[in-house]
Amino acid sequence: MSGDQLGVVVVGAGYWGPNLVRNFNLSDEWHVAAVCDLDLSKAERLASTTRTAVAVTSIDEALALDGVDAVAIATPARTHEPIALAAIAAGKHVLTEKPLSHSVASGQLMVDAAAEADLILMADHTFCYTPAVLKIAELVAAGELGDITFIDSVRINHGLVQPDVDVFWDLAPHDLSILDFILPGGLRPEKVAAHGGDPLQLGKACVGYLVMPLADGAIAHVHVNWLSPTKIRQLVVGGSRRTLVWDDLNPTQRVSVYDRGIDFITVTEDSERAAAQVSYRYGDTWVPALPEKEALSLMVSEFAAAIREHRPPRTDGLAALRVLNVLDATTRSLANGSALVNVENDQKESIA
Repeated sequence: MSGDQLGVVVVGAGYWGPNLVRNFNLSDEWHVAAVCDLDLSKAERLASTTRTAVAVTSIDEALALDGVDAVAIATPARTHEPIALAAIAAGKHVLTEKPLSHSVASGQLMVDAAAEADLILMADHTFCYTPAVLKIAELVAAGELGDITFIDSVRINHGLVQPDVDVFWDLAPHDLSILDFILPGGLRPEKVAAHGGDPLQLGKACVGYLVMPLADGAIAHVHVNWLSPTKIRQLVVGGSRRTLVWDDLNPTQRVSVYDRGIDFITVTEDSERAAAQVSYRYGDTWVPALPEKEALSLMVSEFAAAIREHRPPRTDGLAALRVLNVLDATTRSLANGSALVNVENDQKESIA
């Protein structure tokens, strides 16, 4: 470590790199040692916004600098593995933009390398560090919602059609990482079914619906869409006691908890009288107060804390691997006519 602060190299000066640089630069726990990008002029412009960073064009040059403790990767997913493995081989901790990599096998190599080197591998699952999702995870863990019965997640807008991935790989990692973060034991569906639409004939799904049966008869549904003229970011978590709604676009009431539900008084085999055995509960609505904190600032603080305390971060490599497992199954489901396919949850789970 470099004095009281940790030194980080940010790789990638495109869309997400500037957000990482800004938050590392504002943190008392970090200093930006370098910005690395193949385009030197872009690296120089971004480095000039920091207190200490230099601009470089190769990861080898960045890793040779003094005072580098970690590497933050903000490049396309297919490039994550070689950059991460080079950083780990040089003894550096690694943070990667979502998704962890472009395939489960590649992600597993990264997880194994970090574990063997006793280094931190963390995924920048940014939404998991929003005050709203932190509160949702807290409420679920405390049993405030009861047993989870269903989850419905919607992420639609007029989005940028990506050249190398479909809408599932582009948008669903956000939703899947949130589900992994809030569900007890993480996101481990046995099967998934994906339905994709390509109305523009682009050769990839631009509208997607993902269905995941969960434990004890619960079900999760994720809707992602590049083509919607309206923007919706909403998560509904239904429980046996209460139901929670997160509306990320509502600045005054992001999270609402509804004390409403259905209580089954008795169980009968008489189908004609089944409705009489149900009690509908209408209670109060609670809106928890949320602090106004930028998610990325909490994320970079968690990265520093995990390094200093030598513990897995909240969104570690294993969490990112569980997301990759579902994305891989989604691709296989689409290739098999939206069939219900198995999720490979048997990858080795070992990490520093």
